[in-house]
This record gives sequence, C-alpha cells and structure tokens, in this order.
Amino acid sequence: MRAVAARHQSHQCCSRPHTEAVEDFLKAVFDLTTSRGSATTSSLAELLGVAPPSVSAMLNRLAVDDLVVRPAAHRVELTDHGRRHAVTVIRRQRLVEEFLVRVLGVPWEDVHAEADILEHAVSERLLERIDAFLGHPTHDPHGDPIPTRHGHHDDGRPPALSQAHPGSHVVVSRVSARDSTALRYLGELGIRPGVALEVLEQAPFGGPLWVRLDGRRIPLGPQLADLVFGGTP
Repeated sequence: MRAVAARHQSHQCCSRPHTEAVEDFLKAVFDLTTSRGSATTSSLAELLGVAPPSVSAMLNRLAVDDLVVRPAAHRVELTDHGRRHAVTVIRRQRLVEEFLVRVLGVPWEDVHAEADILEHAVSERLLERIDAFLGHPTHDPHGDPIPTRHGHHDDGRPPALSQAHPGSHVVVSRVSARDSTALRYLGELGIRPGVALEVLEQAPFGGPLWVRLDGRRIPLGPQLADLVFGGTP
C-alpha cells in the first residue's frame, strides 16, 4: 500500500499528484504520438475507454500543470515536461512486462494488461532491482524499446510488414501489444521479434500478404500485417 500511496504523491516538479489516471493519460498521448503521428481527444477516448468529455476535462488539468499543450482543435501534444514523465511510466511498464514474461512465464499476449496494473505500484527502488536482475534489457517481450534510467528513449518504429514489397526479406523487430488475441495467434505462427520473414506476394483487392517462415507459407490479413514491424536484414 505504501508503494501505491507514494505513487500518488506530488512529484517535485509538479503541483498535482500523479494519480494512475494522470500516468495513463500521459502514456496514452505518448503512445498515440509515436504510433500514429498525433494524438486527438477522440483517439485518446478510444484508447483509454472513456468518454470524450472526460478526456477534455483531464487534458485541461494536465495543461495547467504544463504536461500537455493543445496546438489545434482536438489535437494534443506532450510538453518536454510531460514527455519526461510519460517516458518514466513507459520504462516501468516495459520492464515489468519483461520480468513477467522472462521470470514468471506469463504469456506475451497477457503481459501488457498485467503490466498496466502493476506499473502504478512499483517503486523506483524495486524497478532498479528488476532492471539489474534482468541484466538491463533494452527491449520488452514485444520488441518495444525500454527507456534508460536517465530518460533516454527513441521510440521510432520501423515500417509495418504491410508496407513490405514482394521479394523482400524482413527481420521482425516489434509486434504491437494492443490486441491480445492477435498476439496469441502471431505467437502460435512463430512471428515474434527476431524472426526473419520472406515476403512472397500481396493478394489483390485487400487480400492477405503471403510470407514464408521456416519453410511455411503463411497468409496474413491486413489487420495482422499492420501489427508487425521490421526492416531488412
């Protein structure tokens, strides 16, 4: 309980306590900005599962604390201050995910939801112990980069597999963790960070992308191909 209580105390640079809701909003803005290029009130409402008026009310509070800015109608951006705090939350989440998968054997399709809960209760002291125990990992189970303890973080994403051209070879580096059902299916196919795929052909009229993995021809629909990211070897 003390760890949770400490998380809700004000940070030294902030006047408002960083509750779970505040941390979730900052992380959501960061996630949408890096994955889609921008965050809007509607995309935040969809991602967080809350009503648009609730999103607007929270964003107004965060703007007062210099954590976000509203450069245009419905658009949201993190300030440098807000980004620092968002990266801190992301570091906690991704280290917890790596710990749960590597040490406890939690399936990679379930670990994102579990870490969303635990990330708010992990103290910085415990987090550094987890980091050291794991050997200071640089990526989580889905291939997402883990920010350093000093806040350095590059979340740039390689192209989605759906953008690959037939005849090319792609090494998977990241797989989106948002859809647990898709993650389970991709894992069963053997499509995980580090594997090499050969892109065979793109069926016309929105058909599947055919790839070869370990001698198997595998069809991936557009939704699945958009969840896998990688580059040439």
